[in-house]
Amino acid sequence: MRHIRAYGLVGLAGLAIAAVAYAQSAPPAAPAPAAAAPAATTGKAGPDPDAYAELAKTHWGDAKAGAAKAGACAACHGLDGNATANPALYPRIAGQNELYVAKQLALFKAGLRTDGNAALMIPYAQALSPQDMRDVGAYFQTQHSGAGIADDSAIASGPYQGKKLYQVGEKLYRQGDTSRGIVACTACHGPDGTGNPGPAFAHVGGQQSWYVEMRLNEYRGGQSTLKDDKHFGLMALETKNLSDEEIKGLATYLQGLHNRADQASPADVAAAKAAAAATPQPSKN
Repeated sequence: MRHIRAYGLVGLAGLAIAAVAYAQSAPPAAPAPAAAAPAATTGKAGPDPDAYAELAKTHWGDAKAGAAKAGACAACHGLDGNATANPALYPRIAGQNELYVAKQLALFKAGLRTDGNAALMIPYAQALSPQDMRDVGAYFQTQHSGAGIADDSAIASGPYQGKKLYQVGEKLYRQGDTSRGIVACTACHGPDGTGNPGPAFAHVGGQQSWYVEMRLNEYRGGQSTLKDDKHFGLMALETKNLSDEEIKGLATYLQGLHNRADQASPADVAAAKAAAAATPQPSKN
């Protein structure tokens, strides 16, 4: 398990703590020429209220079938789900757990996810059958998630004065805060952020900080459109006492978290080294 930090830079500001985090939301602008876009299966123009419940009738996804069905995702999320075209707008879905992806697509199709860029995702989700969603999820689960750089800048004031921003998130992610009833994020999302595919806890390691920050704020707001949403309820409970600074710390820590050294791109490594070299060193006097 590794972590990349940007020294002296203010990284992208913007976790997951104990259950589900980050629904993937950015929609494609155009289908990738090398893969087929998903075929419409329902013929419905509006939300399908049964879409979420119908996932219970599916079986595990087929990654090979999902590769063809994921063609429309490539323009925004990248062929492998790493969102290289516009990482400041589209979240990473590479390595995301199969059932988690399927559930988010079903929520879009059912009209139960309306946050963020949901309006753009909904038309594409409506073109997928429940099994298509499992297949697409299986494909992206086979892809290796990349990672960004964590913010290594020092906090100037407040309760965390002198600490680096990523360190605030690192402590919460690994230890939680028992005094406030906050469970360590590793309990559900694992020490390397790869999540747990069984209960569909999300893969959060390497996710862009802006997206993590957005989702954590939504959880902290405590409003879900899905009735009896135990995952959302758990996340709402875990985030309700987090400060804005703590959310930013978690977001930037997760952006740099990944479980293999070679998952950092050469460009990311070069940028981190250049930033470290450019940072003025403390005087020895």
